[in-house]
Amino acid sequence: MNLSTSEQQRLKARYGPLAVVAGASSGIGLELAERLAESGLNLIINARTTTRLERVANDLQTRYGVVVTPVAADLSEETGISQLLEATSNQPVGLFIHSAGFGTSGEFRASNLDEEVNMLRLNTESLLKLTHHFGQRFATQKRGGIILLSSLVAFQGVPYAAHYAATKAYVQTLAEAIALELGSLGVDVLAAAPGPVSSGFGQRANMVMNMSLTPQQVGVPILKALGRQHTVLPGFLTKVLTYSLRTVPRWGKVRIMQQVMSGMTKHQRA
Repeated sequence: MNLSTSEQQRLKARYGPLAVVAGASSGIGLELAERLAESGLNLIINARTTTRLERVANDLQTRYGVVVTPVAADLSEETGISQLLEATSNQPVGLFIHSAGFGTSGEFRASNLDEEVNMLRLNTESLLKLTHHFGQRFATQKRGGIILLSSLVAFQGVPYAAHYAATKAYVQTLAEAIALELGSLGVDVLAAAPGPVSSGFGQRANMVMNMSLTPQQVGVPILKALGRQHTVLPGFLTKVLTYSLRTVPRWGKVRIMQQVMSGMTKHQRA
């Protein structure tokens, strides 16, 4: 999917000239970076792997004629966050996107605690620190945008992905609140809550996802919602899954998610 010319112009005028995208080497982060480059925004992109990140930067620069600066850093570490902040200081940033993150699955009691702590740091602590920083910057300059990657699992407990869902609930509630706090200061905040996306997430989380969206199906709806909504459920599948559960009480949703996740993680308990 591609943005219309008028939508590209809106994004560049409202959030240009420079966007920072954390988690931009694959999946949704890469798709958002590409659509922004296509819209004429220069980029500072972040991921852990230097070679892949540089390849993405060179590709976007060649195809869209924008300046793309790669910053290879692990945002689950304090030094990585500092690296990204240093690279963006004194730069005309108008948009910050936090798409860095990963998931885990299986029974919580059997999880690897070190891995869970690492996920907590990346999914929430880095997001907290970077969002706080750019929220202050954008409020001072009276313009800007922030996109935080939530998830469909953020709206209820999810057995067999308990801690991952909890990290996304943190993202969702934070985004909802600061969208109102910062909105009066000219800063647009959006929580993007897609359903399952085929982006390498399932492999790292050790989940089998038979039904999933592609990053290309969710990128455009996310960018179109920025400045118009506080939460977006991008992609047809996401909307179907959400609205089919709309009348179910929260405890019932948890039970349903238990059945869904049981099927997606059955191979771990076989």
